[in-house]
Amino acid sequence: MLNIHPTAVIEDGAIIGNNVTIGPFVTISSATIIGDDNIIDAHANIAGRTTIGKGNHIFSHAVVGSIPQDLKFNGEDVELIIGDNNKIREFTLLNPGTIGGGSITKIGNNNLLMGYVHLGHDVLMGDNCILANGATLAGHVELGNHVVIGGLTPIHQFVKIGDFAMVAGASALSQDIPPFCMAEGNRATLRGLNLTGLRRQLERDEINALKTAYKELFESGQALQESAETLLKNSESENVKKLVTFITKSKRGIPFIRKNNNG
Repeated sequence: MLNIHPTAVIEDGAIIGNNVTIGPFVTISSATIIGDDNIIDAHANIAGRTTIGKGNHIFSHAVVGSIPQDLKFNGEDVELIIGDNNKIREFTLLNPGTIGGGSITKIGNNNLLMGYVHLGHDVLMGDNCILANGATLAGHVELGNHVVIGGLTPIHQFVKIGDFAMVAGASALSQDIPPFCMAEGNRATLRGLNLTGLRRQLERDEINALKTAYKELFESGQALQESAETLLKNSESENVKKLVTFITKSKRGIPFIRKNNNG
């Protein structure tokens, strides 16, 4: 069954699944695919080649799939893909990809995008992320799973943020944040592990292994890449290996305040 308000404008060619609710004055493009059990509230705009999975709730005045904010964009065939069970709150702006970035912006499952969040072109987001009000992600940003971004925080283009990382509100991030870590400030730097998030997901011995690795990486005064390579060889923890592998592959660098050998 469909519950479509008579003032909604749905272009010919759009594919609408079962048990979908579409509110007043919603506009949906001809290239849109909407899965089952979605709710789209009043005045939302679903544009371009946008695919929406199941069980999402898109709130009023969200703009989903409008053309990239990129001066090089020239009408190419690009796409926005949204997974299942996401909450996309009021006045969010989600852009599709560009040719230069792989042509796809992709959002996973069970994410919460609060009001006025912006996802630029070619953003890749995992599952179970929370982006608080006014968080803005520039083009080509990559987020892992269980990432938390505080309100009014801008993320520079091409930045990568690992699983279970947190960036505090009103920060400004221009470098990569490894998995399990917390960053804060303008410009944002690492402040430690995201212990609150880790305690919800990991056993104590794994958290202790990450604590030890964090101290070795960022508080020992040793060269970061050297410490990372040593841990990668010697640690038996898969989470520590994930942390140090992220660091060794970072192209934008890791923002931390280096300590000398005397502390």
